[in-house]
This record gives sequence, structure tokens and C-alpha cells, in this order.
Amino acid sequence: MKRIEIYEVGPRDGFQSVCTYIPMQTKLDVIERVMNARISHIQITSFVSPKAIPQMMDAKELATVCIEKYPNADFSALVPNLFGATTAADTGLKKISYVVSLSESHNRANIRRSHEESFEELQRIMRELPQLDICVDLATAFGCPFEGKKKPEELVDFIRPYVDCGIKTVDLCDTVGVANPAQVRETIAAVNAAYPDLALQIHIHDTRNMGMVNTLAAIESGITAVQSTLGGLGGCPFAPGASGNLATEDLVHMLCEMGYDTGVDEQRIVEAAKYEHEMIDGVYSGHLYKIENNI
Repeated sequence: MKRIEIYEVGPRDGFQSVCTYIPMQTKLDVIERVMNARISHIQITSFVSPKAIPQMMDAKELATVCIEKYPNADFSALVPNLFGATTAADTGLKKISYVVSLSESHNRANIRRSHEESFEELQRIMRELPQLDICVDLATAFGCPFEGKKKPEELVDFIRPYVDCGIKTVDLCDTVGVANPAQVRETIAAVNAAYPDLALQIHIHDTRNMGMVNTLAAIESGITAVQSTLGGLGGCPFAPGASGNLATEDLVHMLCEMGYDTGVDEQRIVEAAKYEHEMIDGVYSGHLYKIENNI
């Protein structure tokens, strides 16, 4: 069976969409339940300004507790700048996702930088924190609420300097859920042809009910690392219309039914989604936990 690695990003991408502060203990309980379902790749928080996303005001404390409790887990955090990367490294995190948007309009709305400024900031991080394993989270990789659809050749050209400076992993993010399976296949094929040694991940939003089919198209195109959020909680707060993520438990169920090996305990991940739904008031796109619990 082909192995697919599930990367749970709900504690970052899901929680950031919730306006009411989630108590840190609840966040830790959700992370623990995900761990108990045998998912070890978890994006646990983001080191951003609390003024921009108040939900992440506890990022440093939460990351410290997680690393102390699970020293062998594959934890990461999202960062927009050198300050965030330095803070992440100070907690003991070894992996970060550095966010930049293919759309310059979204890049300015999301992290208030031009493309040139974002690239220069990444180079500073790489120089000053060479011990960090950096994945570039490429937002709006398939389309943008401000600039419309993106073509594969735009993406290929955009990431060239990132690859040239030593980035080895790029996460293709459908930030507002505008992709379709044909576009996903075409984009992945173009990137693989241009950069055969580049490791790719996929992160698809389910805004238009295309999350599952687009993710499957990516997997059938060779992607083996897939990001999703428990319960389908979330959406980008700086992208109008980004209403939800692909639900981890739905993805795991589909892959198990198709004979893929995820290593995930399906029943436990459904139970984790139910717990999250009971404890956190947010926008959820998941189906399986609702069916199994008559919600």
C-alpha cells in the first residue's frame, strides 16, 4: 500500500479562524487527541503578532509545553518573519513553515510585504537560523480572491529563487478553494518537471466542496504529504471567501477505503473531531464525525 503522510494543521489554520480565545488547555487537549490517533506531523501554532491574530497570543507557551511533553513528535509552526522564526527556535522547534503568497495582493494583505521583501526576509532567516528545517507555504498557489486564477508557469517562475537559495520543500496551498483537479494535476506536473528534487506538499481548502477531489488529484499526481485540519475547521482570515479546510477525518476515511496506508487510527481521529466540535465554536466542513455522532 502507498504511504500517505497526514500533516495536521488545525491547531494553526483551524484555530486562527476562531474569534473567541480558545483556552490553552483545550488546544493542548486537541493536540493530544490528534497524537493519540497516531498523527505525529502537527503544525501546532503560528508565531505572528497577537494584534493581527489574537488567537495565537499563547504560541510560545503552547509550543514549549508540546515539545516538553512530546519530544519526539514532528511539530512545526508557521512564521511570517525573522522575529517569529527566532521565537519558534527559542522554544525548541526545529521545523517552520514560512508563508508567502503567489499573489502579491494577498501577500500584502496577509503579511504586509511585497514579494521582494518576503524573499529578503526568508534569506535573513536562513542566514541567522541555519539549523531550522524550512518549508515554504505558498499561499494562493492556484488562485487569489484579488487577482483570480494562477497559471502553473507563474508558480514555477515564482519559486525559482526559493529553490535556488536552498529551499527543499514547498507546500502548495489552495488558500481560497478555487482549484480544480485538472489544474492541480497540471500544476504539480509543471513543478515536478522544473524541479524534480523539490519535495511537495498540498493544502486544499474545501470552500467549493472540491477539497477531497483536488487532494486526491494531488495524491494521484505523486504527492505523499497532505495537510488537513481536524473537523475541517478554519479558513484564511485575510482571504475573503476562504470558509473551510479539508477535514482530516474525512481524508483519512477516504484513503483507508481506497487502500492507502496513513498509519492513522480512524476511530480515534473521528473522536478527536467530535471533541473539538463540542469544545470550540467555529466553522467546520467535516462530514464523517457528524454522521457517526448524529450531529
